[in-house]
Amino acid sequence: MLWKSILIVAAGVGLGSLLGYYGQCSSGTCPLTSTWWRGAIYGGVIGFGFLFTMSRTRP
Repeated sequence: MLWKSILIVAAGVGLGSLLGYYGQCSSGTCPLTSTWWRGAIYGGVIGFGFLFTMSRTRP
């Protein structure tokens, strides 16, 4: 369970950082895509939230 948790959060961090790096807006003021590290933080939080909801719905 621990490795699965780490993998899901790491996937969120990786996808968020890619979105922040390659999806930059022209003005630079977009909160998600302004920098790669901010995208990584958002992605990690979303990955953790996804992990939390998955663990709560199991019988």
